[in-house]
Amino acid sequence: MSSPKSTISGIICFISVLYQLSAQNPDSDYTLFVNPFIGTDGTGHTFPGPSMPFGMVQPGPDNRNQGWNYTSGYQYHDSIILGFSQTRFNGTGVSEMGNILLLPFVETQNSELRNRYIKDSEKASAGYYTLTKKDKVKVELTCSERVAFHRYTFPSQKASVLADFQHGLCFLTDSLVLQSDVKTEDYQTITGFCHTKNWVERKYFFVIRFDKPFVKSEQLAKGPKENAPKYIYSFNLDESKILQVKVALSAVAVEGAKLNMNAEIPGWNFEQVKNNAQKVWNNYLGRIELEAEPKQKEIFYTSMYHLLLQPSNIADVDGKYRGADDNIALAPENEYYSTLSIWDVYRGAFPLLQIIAPERINGIINTLLLHHKAAGFLPIWTAWGQDNYCMIGNHAIPMILSAFNKGFKGFDKTDALKAMVETSTINHINSDWELYNRYGYYPFDKLDNEAVSRTLESGFDDWCVAAMAAKLGDTATAETFLKRAGYYKNLYEPSTKLFRGKDAHGNWRTPFNPLIATSPMNNPGDYTEANAWQYFWTPAQYDIAGLKQLLGGTDAFTRHLNDFFTIEAQNPDKFLGQEAMIGQYAHGNEPGHHVVYLYAYSNTPKRGQKYIHQIINEFHNNAPNGMIGNDDCGQMSAWYILSTLGFYPVNPAGNEFVLGAPQIKKATIHINGGKYFTINAKNIYNENIYVEKIFLDKKLVENPFITYDQIMNGGNLVVEMTGSDK
Repeated sequence: MSSPKSTISGIICFISVLYQLSAQNPDSDYTLFVNPFIGTDGTGHTFPGPSMPFGMVQPGPDNRNQGWNYTSGYQYHDSIILGFSQTRFNGTGVSEMGNILLLPFVETQNSELRNRYIKDSEKASAGYYTLTKKDKVKVELTCSERVAFHRYTFPSQKASVLADFQHGLCFLTDSLVLQSDVKTEDYQTITGFCHTKNWVERKYFFVIRFDKPFVKSEQLAKGPKENAPKYIYSFNLDESKILQVKVALSAVAVEGAKLNMNAEIPGWNFEQVKNNAQKVWNNYLGRIELEAEPKQKEIFYTSMYHLLLQPSNIADVDGKYRGADDNIALAPENEYYSTLSIWDVYRGAFPLLQIIAPERINGIINTLLLHHKAAGFLPIWTAWGQDNYCMIGNHAIPMILSAFNKGFKGFDKTDALKAMVETSTINHINSDWELYNRYGYYPFDKLDNEAVSRTLESGFDDWCVAAMAAKLGDTATAETFLKRAGYYKNLYEPSTKLFRGKDAHGNWRTPFNPLIATSPMNNPGDYTEANAWQYFWTPAQYDIAGLKQLLGGTDAFTRHLNDFFTIEAQNPDKFLGQEAMIGQYAHGNEPGHHVVYLYAYSNTPKRGQKYIHQIINEFHNNAPNGMIGNDDCGQMSAWYILSTLGFYPVNPAGNEFVLGAPQIKKATIHINGGKYFTINAKNIYNENIYVEKIFLDKKLVENPFITYDQIMNGGNLVVEMTGSDK
């Protein structure tokens, strides 16, 4: 039984959903423009299986369980199927999840048929996926937030299902499960848990329920290092030849998984669950309406779909969750989010969520603060509630400031500042504050990799702490961290006009090639999946004036931007983020996503508009290979959405969205409270890709930005387009 508080919360959430639906065009089916195959061929690393917005489960096909190309388990060009697992990430560069692999099959003389499928039979939409295997078994998948729903149609009444509890999407190891306990409760119900160690060490609990009893179960022999079983379940089906399976998950306990199943999918109506998923997706997708060409709509709404897949709410329906300290607790409003790819999503995805899914923001921020209480510092990159410490910086800090600046009040601001300060002063993984403060930068001889990038990214976090402290009246803390925010200047090398590695004695790193990208996994050096040119623009997130001063003014700033977009790359390596390149700009990786918008602060703002148009049209497409570079839990998609609308948050912790150039005729953003923010691009056709004038509610916009408040208050942004780049 739910508590009164959770019941009230549920009613409020339900009313909010109804309101959003009523505010949108009831005749529009935005899911028709979602193509889950976009990004599945190449380095997008997306997946075609169903999921719900912010859902815990993502059932889908696994072609392989290892390899950088298969971090989501899937590549479009592959024709081998290992089976259908229940969880995965969207667009990441490292593998995790892929739990509880199920493979329906029929016994044939050609055993290879069970692992091959008919490519033309493969279809996917928002909330639904299907294919037919070469042994003539049709597989259909849908889901609720916490429960995967499978429907198998067999060619005869004899049916078999492989259940592999050892399976997972592996990273740097093929030994995944540390411990497991799988039990057969009855001839239709399997329950248990697995304790795994991969990108993170975690526990998950499950219940599997068949709609028909199995007549036989056979445990297969375990391989070396395998600590979880594999079973083949055999069935005698009725004349329908259909077998349905539900798989519910929990991070807490088997009882939690059962509760999730009973609450979300108590029956066996596959079509009802599928249709409900489509309705929920339409609610979210319809929060932005476009007047655009069909191709643009397909890329745009698929980008929205990808954006909203994660972070995942991993709290059970009763609000229980497993924290970073492995203890069970009750989440406020039944929300505890994970798959927080913070280094990526803080830049554009999280600011965009604050516009189109504001009801999720307080829950995400409270999750960050709960993690801090359990672990002692704010999360860096979490999976299933556990930190993998991937990437650098502590960018939960700008996420908190961003929510605070934009007026979200559902978290304790005093606790938030405390968490930000402690994270920035108490040493933890990837953050050595004693070293940082002693030298005013990270010396490369004291820190063996990423020393420049860590210094620059910590500077932005420091600025955010200073800004938060100042707003809360803590002057001393604000002054301390504002000073630290200027440490980046200690690594500026005037002869190259770049930020360069420096040792503890003040000597520059030699030799120095500013065009060579480095990464701790491939080529240890001073930069994180980027080179010196690409990391130069990091301080511009919060201190454009400071960068201009270092370079010698706006003219020099403009020349530096022009050089950045025209200096040719040397042997670009996609494993180091060097993809989708224009000069040194690498659209395939996050550190440069804001740079094209810096032209708004240059002497030639229209040149930036030209590059935005080029990036949109050359590096995004409505095809499986239509995403160049990892989607990284929606950040690549967020850049496309925002840039299509015509603005982007250079400083994601602030309130300003820097103006670029809209790429569609008209967009309408539905705002809570029945308000609308519309973007009208006048005369946008042929070569008219440049902005002549912008008016907000008939008033000329003279700044190079609009604010979050202006968007959320509703209004009409009219952008007059021209073909002149002067």
